[in-house]
Amino acid sequence: MNLANKLTIFRIILVPIMVIIPFLGIQGELFSIPITYLIIDLIFIIASITDKLDGYIARSRNQVTTFGKFLDPLADKILVLTAMIMLVEMGRLPAWIPVIVLSREFIVSGYRLIAVEKGGKVISASIWGKLKTVTQMIGIIFAFLDKFNFGEFIFRVSTQAEAQINSASIYMTTGQYIINIITTIVLILSVIATIFSGINYLKDGKDLFKD
Repeated sequence: MNLANKLTIFRIILVPIMVIIPFLGIQGELFSIPITYLIIDLIFIIASITDKLDGYIARSRNQVTTFGKFLDPLADKILVLTAMIMLVEMGRLPAWIPVIVLSREFIVSGYRLIAVEKGGKVISASIWGKLKTVTQMIGIIFAFLDKFNFGEFIFRVSTQAEAQINSASIYMTTGQYIINIITTIVLILSVIATIFSGINYLKDGKDLFKD
């Protein structure tokens, strides 16, 4: 097994470790963010880096394999969807976002199966697909650092949020205010990119349904 595939497997191994962290009972905060969330975020960042690294190594060393082509996108989906489900459980992300992401993945997977049956036609990744991946990972990284709910300062400003912004700890709350806005905007962009990348697959694969 080459190095690129080992990195992909390592990324998958990091997923259950990330899930276990909240059950370890780690106490304390750093910069008003629970240490548990910071550890999860660090693991996610490391996993995201391996996503870029394994592809680069495989291409630069001419180590692209069928196993890697299958496992790499699967590892990405497992990582992103697991992180999103964790954020939903933590109350930091609305459930409709991972539902849209999962729906898109079902559609794309179905099209790929049909493409194989029709002679192996490859539907190339569009700019929307690449934007989807980047915005999802950036949005998730910021979401674990966000102490407020998704869209707290854009769609609605709660009494608690107003009180915290006007409190004595203005430096920390301003930082959290910025993080919440960045998280919300980037995740909205990821949803838009997810929808358009799905539409792109539907458009490019329409010939697959012609008998």
